Amino acid sequence: MRGTDQDLVQIVDAAMVEAARRSGSWLACRPGCYQCCLGPFPITQLDRIRLREGLAALEARDRPRAGRVRQRAMAWVERARRMYPRDPLGSVLAIEDAFAEEPCPALDPHTGTCDLYAARPITCRTFGPAVRLGAESVAVCELCYQGAVDSQIAACEVAVDPEGLEAELLQELEALGMSGDTTVAFALAELNDEGLHSE
Repeated sequence: MRGTDQDLVQIVDAAMVEAARRSGSWLACRPGCYQCCLGPFPITQLDRIRLREGLAALEARDRPRAGRVRQRAMAWVERARRMYPRDPLGSVLAIEDAFAEEPCPALDPHTGTCDLYAARPITCRTFGPAVRLGAESVAVCELCYQGAVDSQIAACEVAVDPEGLEAELLQELEALGMSGDTTVAFALAELNDEGLHSE
């Protein structure tokens, strides 16, 4: 193995610092801006593990805050189970408008910030600025780069994880029987109910 999840996070975060430097005032992302925290999105098993560890660490530091995160996750999953009783996770991931305005359970509704920021998924870390994952450019946040032309946006782009560490780590997890996407809500709710996660 060439690295760990902690190495991956450091690589991604360093790339995002560079993306922010290149983007300058075009980057609208600030604490309290949480448009990208609404609606479900797929996260990997690596993200799932990191989030669960992050919630456990929060539990040790601030039990009431961790309890609120857990309660929001469980309520989110319960709504999904009521709406899609046959396959709540699969349906949420497959239906484009499912829960589109539902806030992420890690989002503190009072501050508009993430209670699990240090443990957030790679998607959360990379969304907003102009970045490239592998050969593909990732869509930028619609709030960023107002007035910029395509060539200016392209000049801000940085490669995230150019050595493919995330893919390698995911292959290792798959070899251990951990595969398939989940969501933040399902990853956090399964701390109390392992049966909530469907492969």
